[in-house]
Amino acid sequence: MTDTDARIIDRGYRRYDGPRHGATGARRALYIHSLQRALGLRRGARHKIIPFATLALAYLPAAVFVGIVALVPRNVANDLAPRYSAYYGFISAAILLYVAAVIPDLLCTDRRTGMLGLYLAAPLDRKSYLATKSAAVLSVLSLITLGPPILLLIGYSFVDLGPGWPLDGLKLVGQIVASGLVVAGWYTALGMAVSAATDRRSWAAAGISLSVLVSSAVVAALVEGAGGAAWLRVFDLFGLPFEAVHRIYGEASDFPDVTTATIAVAIVGWLGVAVTFVAVRYRRLLVTK
Repeated sequence: MTDTDARIIDRGYRRYDGPRHGATGARRALYIHSLQRALGLRRGARHKIIPFATLALAYLPAAVFVGIVALVPRNVANDLAPRYSAYYGFISAAILLYVAAVIPDLLCTDRRTGMLGLYLAAPLDRKSYLATKSAAVLSVLSLITLGPPILLLIGYSFVDLGPGWPLDGLKLVGQIVASGLVVAGWYTALGMAVSAATDRRSWAAAGISLSVLVSSAVVAALVEGAGGAAWLRVFDLFGLPFEAVHRIYGEASDFPDVTTATIAVAIVGWLGVAVTFVAVRYRRLLVTK
């Protein structure tokens, strides 16, 4: 075919007559895409390593404990079985690893590549964008914070180490759900606040890790080493959510000199600071659509 053989068959504008899902469809699409990105789905193999390794690290101790208590005598199993609140001590590193690696990728990448402008050109505004991203992060983190304790409950129930049903069992399920949501919500807010402060994923990842570890070390030095006031524990960004878990289960705490009311106010206060910072940061952000 030569250049002279080319012909224009039709010209004009044709309106889109397909389905229109509106703002609800846009939020649903962003939520699903964020879930897939957070789990490394539909991405290269290297993007799947941290999400799936984190999930394995979170569930493996629960599976091991259930297997052990199923094989040893009952009196020995009672001593070996960890408390539900203590389980987070085994997976805290996995939670921090996941938050530092994944949340910056979900937020910083959109700003650096200009995808945020494309999202906001759809039937989304900044509030709905942030709410949808938060829901996606919270959903994935809940797999880590809720799933393993529930696995423990199921496994313990099969070997007669579980609670009595229905009252004790339902109470324990409520404590597991409340504890898991507190930890997941805490790290969602922390990760998004730090990620909103910079467009560089590496800086955000380092900021998340340092804010948690340094605050814990500094508070411990002030309270335990220098004899500071007990209320300074509320600035321990690592220990505070896990202390709240102990209070939910009504067990002995790591902060015995701090009241439960103080812990609750501190949790709500920090979450409010994080949400406010993210909202203000994105409201002032210049976005080209």
